[in-house]
Amino acid sequence: MLKRTKSHRPAPSMFRTRAAVIAVGIGASAALGAGVSVAAGDAKGGALPGVAVNSVQKQATAQAKAAEKAKQAQAKKAADAKKAAAAKAAAWVDPVNNYTLSASFGLGGNMWSQKHSGQDFAVPVGTAVESVHGGTVVKAGPNGAGDGPAYGNAIVIKHSNGTYSQYAHLSQVDVRVGQTVGTGQRIALSGNTGNSSGPHLHFEIRTTPNYGSAVDPVRFLGSVGVKV
Repeated sequence: MLKRTKSHRPAPSMFRTRAAVIAVGIGASAALGAGVSVAAGDAKGGALPGVAVNSVQKQATAQAKAAEKAKQAQAKKAADAKKAAAAKAAAWVDPVNNYTLSASFGLGGNMWSQKHSGQDFAVPVGTAVESVHGGTVVKAGPNGAGDGPAYGNAIVIKHSNGTYSQYAHLSQVDVRVGQTVGTGQRIALSGNTGNSSGPHLHFEIRTTPNYGSAVDPVRFLGSVGVKV
C-alpha cells in the first residue's frame, strides 16, 4: 500500500493576503505618480503649487490695468503742463508786484519836457521788474538805452504782436540786447536813476522801439486782460 504524502502548497488565505498587499502597493505608486504628474503640469503651465491658474491671470490683468491707468495719468499731467505753459506764454502780466500807481500817461508838468509818456509804478529800489510779455530785448543799458539820460538805466522789449514795452529808472539791468525773455521773467531791478523824483518804475508801451511812439500803457494792458 502506498503511503499518502502531504501537500506543501500555501493555504488559499495566504495567496489572497499577498495579492491584497501587492494591489495596495501598485495603487499607491499609481496615485503618487499621478500626483507628481499634476504638479509637474501645473509648474509647466506657470502656476505656483496650490494657486489656481485663474487667480494668477486675474492678478496679471489687474496689474496691466493699473500700469495703463498710471500711464494715462502721466500723459494727462504732461498735457496739462504743456497747456499751462502755452497759456502763460500767451498771457500778459504787470511789470511789478505790490505797487502804487503814481504819475499816469499824458500827465503834464515841469518834470517832463512834454506830457508824461508812460505809467509810473511806485515801488522800493530793488523791486523785481518783469517782462510783461514774451519777446526779444532790443535795447538795454544806461542813458535810457539810447533814448536819453532822463530815463536812466532802461530796457526795451519787442513783442510778437508788433508792440514794444519799455522799463526805465532801473537800478540794475539783468538782460542784454538780442536775448529772448518769457512772460513774467525778471529782467531788472527797479531804481531811481535818471530824471526821477523818487524810487519807481517808469513803464511804456510803444509802437516802435524809440521815444515818441508811446501809447497809454494802462489802456493797452487792459485790452490784453491785465487790470492795473
